[in-house]
Amino acid sequence: MFSTEVRAADVYAVPTRATVTKMTEIQEVPESNEARQRAHYDRIVEAYDAHYSDEWSLLYRRRFLYEPLLAGVELRGRKVLDAMCGSGQTAEYLLSQGAHTWGLDISPHVIEEFRTKLPGAIGVQGSILNTGFEDESFDAVFITGGLHHVHPRVPEAVTEIHRILKPGGWLCFFEPHTGSFADAARRFWYRHDRLFEENEAAIDLEDVMHGNAARFDFVTTRYSGGPAYLLVFNSMVFRVPLSWKARYARPLLWLERKLERVQGKRTSCFAMAQWRKKA
Repeated sequence: MFSTEVRAADVYAVPTRATVTKMTEIQEVPESNEARQRAHYDRIVEAYDAHYSDEWSLLYRRRFLYEPLLAGVELRGRKVLDAMCGSGQTAEYLLSQGAHTWGLDISPHVIEEFRTKLPGAIGVQGSILNTGFEDESFDAVFITGGLHHVHPRVPEAVTEIHRILKPGGWLCFFEPHTGSFADAARRFWYRHDRLFEENEAAIDLEDVMHGNAARFDFVTTRYSGGPAYLLVFNSMVFRVPLSWKARYARPLLWLERKLERVQGKRTSCFAMAQWRKKA
């Protein structure tokens, strides 16, 4: 059972580290679907951070996203990238695991927030489609729900990630996926909800894996996401007042743990994968 005393400060205990002062601007982002995503996110960033960084969403992230996503991946002392990082929720967790952490996002406004919030990380404004980083420069790249924002250019993004990963480096991500009951509802929702841009679409994981079989070893694939994913983690999408979350979050988180044991592709909301670049 979950403790009744859950505080945001308890979710991430970030160790003291030397402040990294070098901040880099990689490139101008091309006018494209990705640029529209940047403008769109800048418009909703305040509400986004309020809903996705509250204590219950942070707890969901840790238990159902970060812990399984990082299982078996050694981070301490490694150079890692939080790609499409937003204001740094994932990067904060990576720092707490002892990683030398970089964040990449297309939004200059968001990257400034990232730098202010996480002085021990390096924030870079740029595109995942053309990062400007050196070849084979990262031990791991993490993406938490960002790839579906660059549709239909996901293959280009994965190619760029492959380029900047060291041999044996990890690509770990979770994304909404095609072939689920949730995706049928999601496609309707995306067309009618102004919180989403027109190019957003769930990832066809099997297709992406087929296109990258020669470049990556597919270490783990799991499916998850139930009522707590929808109403706790994604409370903004359903316009749930933040004050309501504490009333129902605890039982939904308990139920989520039970349901994920039996979930498969069709009954889940997202797919989670760990890939490793072939040597």
